[in-house]
Amino acid sequence: MFKNARFLLVNLLFLLLIGPAHGQTYKIRTIVIDAGHGGVKPGAQGSRAYEKDITLQVALKLGKKLQAEFPNIRIIQTRKTDVDVDWYKRAGIANDAKADLFISIHCNSMPNKDKKTRGTETFVGAYRRINEMDKGLKENEEILNDKNYNKTKAYDPTDPQELILLSLYKSLYRAKSLVLAKLIQKNYTEVNKRVNRGVKEQGLLILQRAALPSVLTEIGFISNVEEENYMLSDEGQEEITSAIINAIKQYKKEVEN
Repeated sequence: MFKNARFLLVNLLFLLLIGPAHGQTYKIRTIVIDAGHGGVKPGAQGSRAYEKDITLQVALKLGKKLQAEFPNIRIIQTRKTDVDVDWYKRAGIANDAKADLFISIHCNSMPNKDKKTRGTETFVGAYRRINEMDKGLKENEEILNDKNYNKTKAYDPTDPQELILLSLYKSLYRAKSLVLAKLIQKNYTEVNKRVNRGVKEQGLLILQRAALPSVLTEIGFISNVEEENYMLSDEGQEEITSAIINAIKQYKKEVEN
């Protein structure tokens, strides 16, 4: 754990030293797309599909369209098939690739009695000790309940040293993450006319180790039959992926030097 924390600190100092002071420009060269869940971890269940199926379909279409739109940008998928990728490896893929954006695709859900809730929301990571509220988050429950979670020791959210280092990392990328998240929501709601549930900062484990601008976007409620059908349809997936691509275009224009 100490070696890992020391490694993060060295990289942080390196980034600060070689940044704008040396005239470097920020350009998007690599984007990592993460299809949430997969394999033995299906995520939420709808009336026709599992979350893992919808997120994979959308992620693959998004990647294909991004590559056509931006042929000079490297597009990486954390998974291309129905496999389980450990939660800590997902951000690790982005970190190892020195990616410039990490976008995790998920579907929202509500308890069985609530089948009317609808809309989209996009999250950025809140870097802090994992509290009781964070433990209750749907996207964290699957990770925390994983029998291998405590064995991996990949990240200890209660370790003060690692928490400080990750907070320092986050301070470099929080603003850009919020810019992208707001643009994604804007396109969902103003272009696609979806219900806007807003941009939120929460302690999502899937984003905790991402040392780059990163978001987790909930593209709709799988517990709502109408929205599930929308997310499974070609038309719906076209609108969702187009909204994210438009947001990335606007993000590039706003943040690139």
